[in-house]
Amino acid sequence: MTTNSLQTDKTDQIDRKTILVGVTDIFFYTKVRDALMSKGYKIERARTQQDIADKASATIPSAFILNMNDETLNAFQALETLKADAGLRTIPILAFANHEEVDTFNRARTLGVTKIVSRNEFSARLKDLVEEMISGQPSAISSQLSPNADR
Repeated sequence: MTTNSLQTDKTDQIDRKTILVGVTDIFFYTKVRDALMSKGYKIERARTQQDIADKASATIPSAFILNMNDETLNAFQALETLKADAGLRTIPILAFANHEEVDTFNRARTLGVTKIVSRNEFSARLKDLVEEMISGQPSAISSQLSPNADR
């Protein structure tokens, strides 16, 4: 095997069915896992900053999900870590936060989140939101919403 064949672009190695979820709340994680596993996705859970870096590089997931309000996991630092890696920065990131935290929404967008929604919308539309992120196409429900209504 030649050295050139080993040096492939990380985007060619994306696991189309793996989603990395940065959340420490076990009950919320279980809800996410159960919903997405029923759609055939494999879920990798990241509970620490080191988990995010290690699992993202090892797995090259098709999407990231981050809880911006997780007090144990610094989601803003996680975003910076993901966006600093050239091989990971193009992978879509779905984030959620409490709807009244406008500063969190704005900062997440500035750091490169693909889409940020309220925790309620995330819970209600998880499967659709993930499909939108991975396909790059809005769902039928999203097309009925205002294009700027991602909160």
